[in-house]
Amino acid sequence: MRVALYARVSTIDQNCDLQLRELREYCAARKWEVAGEYVDTGWSGVKATRPELSRLMEDARKRRFDAVLVWKLDRWGRSVADSIRGIQELVSLEVRFIAVTQNIDTDQSNPMARFLLHIMAAFAELERELIRERTIAGVRTARSKGKVLGRPRRVFRRDEVIRLREEGLSWRSISRRLGIPVTTCIDSYGVRKSS
Repeated sequence: MRVALYARVSTIDQNCDLQLRELREYCAARKWEVAGEYVDTGWSGVKATRPELSRLMEDARKRRFDAVLVWKLDRWGRSVADSIRGIQELVSLEVRFIAVTQNIDTDQSNPMARFLLHIMAAFAELERELIRERTIAGVRTARSKGKVLGRPRRVFRRDEVIRLREEGLSWRSISRRLGIPVTTCIDSYGVRKSS
């Protein structure tokens, strides 16, 4: 079996030597071929996009290996939702995911692995819902305190946009002169002309 090893540490003063040594030993004991090593140094597990993780997923889509090995699940990612999404994509590509120190293996012939995936997916959904609820509560609280949400409104004279445009000035020139975005000029011109 061809396997990819993934290791990650959060800061640049740490290294992945311990993780990689144990992963290599795990493969050697099973006579698995290491098809590649993907190491993200100085990348938080909260970030869904990391250079080596992105390269690993691209290689998985090209079927360059049969399994991905990580030392522990938290090396794959700290966000439950992102971790599950990545693992589910691997499973859909028929690439096994193995966390060697935690006996997590998504081998489809293993009913316990399928059960574990369902549990993990349920946790990911729960995490998404909790985040959504906290966001909605935060917005309500901010509004109740009088906070105006969204982009700040620009105060300008629409009739000035129309006058300058009819004088033949470009949208960019009008934008610079009035200190407003080009799209605001165009939008206000269209609104005024149609009414």
